[in-house]
Amino acid sequence: MKSIFSITSLLLIIFLNACGSSNAVPADLFEIELTGNKTEFQQNASVGIAVKNKKGLEIENISYTINDKPLKVENNRILLDMPHLGEKTIKATIAYEGTTGEIEKNIKLLAEKGPEVYTYEIINEFPHDPKAFTQGLEFYKDTLYESTGRKGQSYLRKIDFKTGKVFKQIDLDAQYFGEGLTILNDKIYMLTWQSGLGFIYDVNTLEKIDSFQYGASKEGWGLTNDGKKLYKSDGSEKIWLLNPETLVEEDHIETVTNKSIFNKTNELEYVDGLIYANVWQKESMMIIDAVSGAIIGVINFGGLKDKVTKHPDLDVLNGVAYHTKRGTFFVTGKNWDKLFEVKIIKK
Repeated sequence: MKSIFSITSLLLIIFLNACGSSNAVPADLFEIELTGNKTEFQQNASVGIAVKNKKGLEIENISYTINDKPLKVENNRILLDMPHLGEKTIKATIAYEGTTGEIEKNIKLLAEKGPEVYTYEIINEFPHDPKAFTQGLEFYKDTLYESTGRKGQSYLRKIDFKTGKVFKQIDLDAQYFGEGLTILNDKIYMLTWQSGLGFIYDVNTLEKIDSFQYGASKEGWGLTNDGKKLYKSDGSEKIWLLNPETLVEEDHIETVTNKSIFNKTNELEYVDGLIYANVWQKESMMIIDAVSGAIIGVINFGGLKDKVTKHPDLDVLNGVAYHTKRGTFFVTGKNWDKLFEVKIIKK
């Protein structure tokens, strides 16, 4: 009997201690309240914040974080000046009546201003292989590199952009659907679509020297770099930042306007702090701030597809490359027979 009593007492103590240290807070006790009960705010907004105490419990302390980083509160207000926009989670850690718990509220942090509208001016037209299902396009030392998609038709090639002459080409194994590419430190990084795998090639010989697995980004769409890190799109609202040495996805940005969060960024090109991104199945490109993810501009490429030869395999706009010396962009599409050199103009 004594043994049974001791075991019962021990279990009761463990249970009470567990309850006292639990982080779970019943929803009927507390709630995070924000200005106007809103869940969407623009960057740099000053927002009133409080914890609604539904049962009148004695609260000893409250601290806040946003995406697990400390959130400063002054006069019951917070400043949403985070560098990255998109989905955020505000968490309140509450000490009350001898225990602590956490509650959360999800918000969307949007851009301060809406995107400006741009159009284009055609400077030159060059030949492009109409059999090329273009997925990636990038200049490196005046040579154009292109990657293509579709299983059994995917390849990586070096091209004379003025004539369309192919200097060198390597074909991907038929099991892979090729996607975007970028070049950094004499290495070509190339994605595949749904295989969760990317490849690294020597920029001169196109010899494959390594491969890498994707992390949280399950698919490969577009790829670019800023000279230090890689930016990878996967069809979602996220653009992932990769370490070029380890290929680890160390961070991400989310593509947003002042009204909403957008997805389907495809082929990418980084120029002076901005990412130019094809929008899947659209005749337009986003201009994205590479730090915040704010979509600061939209380029309307309407009418460009009308200038290429019509045939049964003709597909959408895809492929953007910036020529540093010429200061112009080169754009094409899947199975287009022309490569356009264009100037981007504010409308």
